[in-house]
Amino acid sequence: MVTAPRWRDAFFLLSPLVTVVAVILLVWIGYGPPQSFYDWSQTLIQMPAAIALLWHRRFPVVVLAVCAATAIAQMYSAYTDPLLFIGRPSETAQWVPLATPFAIGSAIKRLPRSWPTWILTAALIAISTRPWIPSFDTVTSGVLFTALPALFGLYIQNRGQLIQALTERVERAEREQELLAEQARADERVKLAGEMHDVVTHRVSLMVLQAGALRITAADDATRAAAEELREAGCQALTELRDLVGVLRTHAEEGVAEPTDAVRLPDLAELVAESEGVGMSVELIVDGNPLLTAPVVGRTAYRVVQEALTNVRKHAPGARTRVHVRYGADRVRLTVRNSAPEEEVDHELGGSGSGTGLLGLRQRVELVSGRFTAAARPDGGFEVDAILPVFVPTAESHGG
Repeated sequence: MVTAPRWRDAFFLLSPLVTVVAVILLVWIGYGPPQSFYDWSQTLIQMPAAIALLWHRRFPVVVLAVCAATAIAQMYSAYTDPLLFIGRPSETAQWVPLATPFAIGSAIKRLPRSWPTWILTAALIAISTRPWIPSFDTVTSGVLFTALPALFGLYIQNRGQLIQALTERVERAEREQELLAEQARADERVKLAGEMHDVVTHRVSLMVLQAGALRITAADDATRAAAEELREAGCQALTELRDLVGVLRTHAEEGVAEPTDAVRLPDLAELVAESEGVGMSVELIVDGNPLLTAPVVGRTAYRVVQEALTNVRKHAPGARTRVHVRYGADRVRLTVRNSAPEEEVDHELGGSGSGTGLLGLRQRVELVSGRFTAAARPDGGFEVDAILPVFVPTAESHGG
């Protein structure tokens, strides 16, 4: 929506006061202080039109009609009692009120296609220029008082329409640019999903098959146990790959899927137990029912907690950690908060890794339309907070 500049609003808002003051000043300057009824007549007869300008925004045609009625009254008075014009010859006196330029400009600016507006404007132009007794003075003053304000009103109205059209065009171009960018991202996701499905999944599947064969043909128990662990890890990797491929495809193609089994609490409890086994102090709090959570969301939650606990172990040894998981009707919220480290940080351990763990978590959370924040706390600790939707449709989940 295009709004008028402030100077123009102030101009139209102050126009009634300016007109009233101008009428009085013109009479006083031109003819001196009023001494009789006839001296006041020119001022009084223009007052209704000047006061009507107070409503020119809400009722522009009505204000224009008041100006036209005032002009007709002045024209009639000029022919019946020229003294009303304070001694001016009726042939050169201006018959339209001083409020006319404001009224015409305002009406045409707001109602350029209203036929009453143009009829009243034409009447005021005719009364002002007096074509039946043409003279240079009356035509010049009439054009300045009526035709020029009409053209100015048209200019302002057309300029506003042009600005609005240009603004809409810019907004439309921005929306189209956003759609093109989103389409490019969707195409890239589809391409990435295809490569993951065709290449990575195929290779991992071969690894699982080879591990299964090794478990059967191995001669000793240790080899069979190692092969079984490798096979289970490969199966889990395949499951997660299918989830990721499904999420990537869903961003390009909408789908509906039914939620299945979620990552259960024992998984998180086992993760916490592993951390406690290496000397960490971890408290796990779970609110709500995890059974309604989609598998991909559950696995994302698991990775968030896993990475957060790993960071605590690296950067805050001896800190007390609390893992709070809240399962709601439409979202899952994870908060991993630790206190300040109570032991000296092992710089070799703290400096290990790629340094992109939190960035990877953010990208993974955003991939399932979640929100992720990680920030230091005033007490010297750190907090990781993730909000995930309960259900995320995936292409794999409905046969894609």
